[in-house]
Amino acid sequence: MTQRGPFLFLVALLAAAGIASAVFRNQQYGIPFLPGAQETLWQIEARIDFRASGGPTQALLTLPPEQGGMKIVRENAVSAGYGFAIEERRGQRRAHWSKRYAIGDQTLYYKLELVPSGDDVWGTDAPTGFTPTYFDEPYQTAAATVMTAVLPRSADALTLAQELVREMNVEPQNQNLSLLLDRYSLHTLFTDLLGQAGIPARAVQALVLEDGRRRQPLIDLIQVWQDDHWHLFDPTVGPVTDTSKLLLWQTATPGVLEVIGGTRSRVSFSIISQTRPALTLAVADAREASRFSLYSLPIEEQSMFKLIMLLPVGAFVVVFLRIIVGLKTSGTFMPVLIALAFLQTTLVPGVISFLLVVSIGLLIRSYLSSLNLLLVARIATLVIVVVAIMSVFSVLSYQIGLEEGLTLTFFPMIILAWTIERMSILWEEDGPREVLVQGGGSLLVAVLAYTLMDQELTRHLAFNFPELHLVVLAVILLLGRYTGYRLSELRRFSPLGQ
Repeated sequence: MTQRGPFLFLVALLAAAGIASAVFRNQQYGIPFLPGAQETLWQIEARIDFRASGGPTQALLTLPPEQGGMKIVRENAVSAGYGFAIEERRGQRRAHWSKRYAIGDQTLYYKLELVPSGDDVWGTDAPTGFTPTYFDEPYQTAAATVMTAVLPRSADALTLAQELVREMNVEPQNQNLSLLLDRYSLHTLFTDLLGQAGIPARAVQALVLEDGRRRQPLIDLIQVWQDDHWHLFDPTVGPVTDTSKLLLWQTATPGVLEVIGGTRSRVSFSIISQTRPALTLAVADAREASRFSLYSLPIEEQSMFKLIMLLPVGAFVVVFLRIIVGLKTSGTFMPVLIALAFLQTTLVPGVISFLLVVSIGLLIRSYLSSLNLLLVARIATLVIVVVAIMSVFSVLSYQIGLEEGLTLTFFPMIILAWTIERMSILWEEDGPREVLVQGGGSLLVAVLAYTLMDQELTRHLAFNFPELHLVVLAVILLLGRYTGYRLSELRRFSPLGQ
């Protein structure tokens, strides 16, 4: 695949795959593209109080569905001596407590943590078994009169619901509505009137999310079906458009709380909100979703991969500076490994340590030249010398209280030995000037690579979105086909342009 067309297709495919995969991880698991992103975490505690009659006791609490603008992060129950399980029947989740014998006052707790999901659609489950609603006389005649007055002012289910809300809250009320409200509650009447017009509607209960609230009850709302999803209404004010602070709790026919073997049951809710790093919440979700990710590794290995994932970034810096700029280095990718060591030592102590070790190593290498050793023995000797230099400097630094000297151990000893060997040969063949050019170029590339690799955004993207390395690979492939002038050559060939 050396032709231009297939090559460009491969590059475009790699870049598209990397970007698409990163966007998928962001949308699916909520992993943020920017480090330090914060997200609001709502913590809700449902308290159940009842009096057990003495004997087998069960309590069933309806739980919120996995929809309605909120995503459940964690849930658990606190109930000493009770068995606990979460059951799901016909799409309805319920918490089930059970105990063989209970008597007297009982208190159970259910705790829930959730974050906004950005989904404003409160349910897409289509209504089943819908039948129009009919009233007993004289209420049927009153309901028909009300709907006859409202229907001409509507065009669909939503506009009919809005006009019905307006009609039911007009002061003073007409006689037909007064008759109906004497028997039916406002929410029940609103649902039944819509049902009489052939419009599916259902009563739901929601929890208002407000930080620091205690002993809060659920509020009653109505959902109206149109355009393949449910729309939320409050019969007292009309459509509910802002659902960011509402948690849909109950949608099915079972009551919110059912206690078997007890009396005086009630449930109340306490709410607090906290701000936590979005990455922490997303990582927990991604770890549970896939076992084949970096998040599933032990913490020690994750720390190692946080450094390894920076290597492609350093490789890109080397390719750019050597091919486009034209810098000379001692060894192709030796600066990348030196930059990794700088990440552990920080820049200034790392540069000083590198210069000290290489300078002393060159002095000792000049003596080894007079011994006429074979290459393998000479390199092995340099490795031992480098180890000795690093050990001496570490001990001396510790004794004088200079803790930065202890970071010498992060430098790759074999690479340092080869660097000293290459510079020594270069000195003998091309002189000290070429040593300074290549040595200075290597140090400059290492510093620039360190500067890019040490950025918080680079660290974040490299580890949390490893698929973006495909984009880096695509750019490196493009640079590898570059055959033009390097920036360092522009000055050299400037007389030709004149």
